[in-house]
Amino acid sequence: MLLRYKKAYEKIAMGLLSYMPGDKSVKKLQETIHQYENEENWQLFLLKQDEDIIGLVGIILDADSYTVMHLSVNPSFRGEGIGSKIITKLGDLFPDLECKSNEETESFLRKCRQKEETHLDE
Repeated sequence: MLLRYKKAYEKIAMGLLSYMPGDKSVKKLQETIHQYENEENWQLFLLKQDEDIIGLVGIILDADSYTVMHLSVNPSFRGEGIGSKIITKLGDLFPDLECKSNEETESFLRKCRQKEETHLDE
């Protein structure tokens, strides 16, 4: 289940964001969380499985699309299709919007689309 970010999840969200490539300093992570808390079109979601929060996705919403800015899965759950599951759930949440990527999420989203096309061809 995708949960909308709230302040109570701040430490968990920062921990998951720290798995993303790039600056992992506490200051930078706090700035990123601050953007999601204060910018209306920046939205952060956490993936809850059973009782654990195991993934995170952050997007910027536009009128006709959303851009995946951050995508992270707890390393203990990697290789299980969790990232793809997050992208699918995001698509279900915003069915009428185009999903776009940034530099950091581009290769993963490309892989997700290729998997999707392979499943459609079968």
